[in-house]
Amino acid sequence: MSADAPSRLHLRALGAEDADALHAAVRASLPTLSRWLPWATEAYDLAAARAWIAHCERVRETDEEHHFGVFDAPSGALLGGVGLNHRIPAYRSAHMGYWVGDAARGRGVAVAAARQAARFGFDVLGLQRIAILVQPDNRASLRVAIKLGAVCEGIARDAIVFEGRACDAVVFSLLPRDLPASPADAGGD
Repeated sequence: MSADAPSRLHLRALGAEDADALHAAVRASLPTLSRWLPWATEAYDLAAARAWIAHCERVRETDEEHHFGVFDAPSGALLGGVGLNHRIPAYRSAHMGYWVGDAARGRGVAVAAARQAARFGFDVLGLQRIAILVQPDNRASLRVAIKLGAVCEGIARDAIVFEGRACDAVVFSLLPRDLPASPADAGGD
């Protein structure tokens, strides 16, 4: 993947045909992902990938959540995932989460994928605010939020649960005006 990687990304809903690729991408990146994502464990198997895809299809149909696979457009390789969840329609808000496999890290993939997902949230879902909650030691995810243009609002005490325990989170907000007009207006990750 070259320096123009962000323009070579394609986001789309995961389908049953993506289960093998999702399983392989997660398994290849377990040492990194497992530090921050409670579902990324040694027990992650093909059944877990299939179950996640089925969950994504169900919540997309009900318009509760929208999760996307992040794909390299030329090769079709699955690079990671991004999603909008914890949606509150009355407040026109949602949370965003993202992950990128180790093979695609440091190439602008996470920032570009998050930007595309945010655009979908603002332009299609009509969101006015997207929150990003990151564990304070997760430097890679913190960098993504900052490069995306999200504004740090502070630390929320015991805001997330990881491995059964409450953890603090750095809270970022992203509003439509925080995104550049076009991907060319912003740098990658």
